[in-house]
Amino acid sequence: MLASGFTNAPITRFLVFGTVIAAFLASLTDTKYYFWIQPQPHLFSYWQFWRLFTWQLCYTNSAEVLFAAMTFYQLRVVERLWGSRKFASFIFSTFPYTTLLPPILLAAVIRPLSFGHINYLPAGPTAIVFALLAQYHAAVPYIYKYRVSSSLPTGTSPNQEYGLMLTSKSTSYLLPMQLALSQLPGSAIAAAIGWIIGFAYRREILPGAARWRVPGWVIGASEQKERYDTLRRRMEGEAGRATGVDNNRQHARRRGLVGGLIDQFRGA
Repeated sequence: MLASGFTNAPITRFLVFGTVIAAFLASLTDTKYYFWIQPQPHLFSYWQFWRLFTWQLCYTNSAEVLFAAMTFYQLRVVERLWGSRKFASFIFSTFPYTTLLPPILLAAVIRPLSFGHINYLPAGPTAIVFALLAQYHAAVPYIYKYRVSSSLPTGTSPNQEYGLMLTSKSTSYLLPMQLALSQLPGSAIAAAIGWIIGFAYRREILPGAARWRVPGWVIGASEQKERYDTLRRRMEGEAGRATGVDNNRQHARRRGLVGGLIDQFRGA
């Protein structure tokens, strides 16, 4: 049975609600102008380098909030596939790259090459979205393929392939594409860099990112382990009652031959 909602996806639930709440608070406090980045004047004239670390905290318009929240919800399958600990480790280990690389490349490379015309990086975690989308693209297989075409051209054989070939995952890319095209060219820059970072993580190119894991207490691993142990003991007890074998006999059976030999030497 397919799990619905945020079942087994607590980190995705935090991302979805965090995206909505952060945008709401920024709108409520009228602080949206603190989040986007313009290298000139924010970095070169005002020396507001703290913007390098805050521009991914929230979006500044409702359309981007909607697209990002729905995209994060679609990508919850990645957390279910990896587990919450690896998913959280991916977010934390790639956050320095997704946060610093887009504004630095914009200020140091893209802006000079465009003679100052490209001078704006919109706020919001678009880079994180596309880093996750790269994992979804690589790890989640499609279920079926289908072809879209209006009609066969004149003189075309019925057996000849014609039209656009799509998969069951094609519609999952529509929402993030809206994010990438929402505030061109800055939004496309963030999306492209996020995709490259996600691909580098997949190829284990990022230094130490692929093998590092967050501590278990960050995601409540001890509580999850206790819940699973309780469920396992309850299932063992129900299985014992159903088969007429109590828990003591099941425990003795699991000890096996080695446990019996040790008890004989101990005089038990």
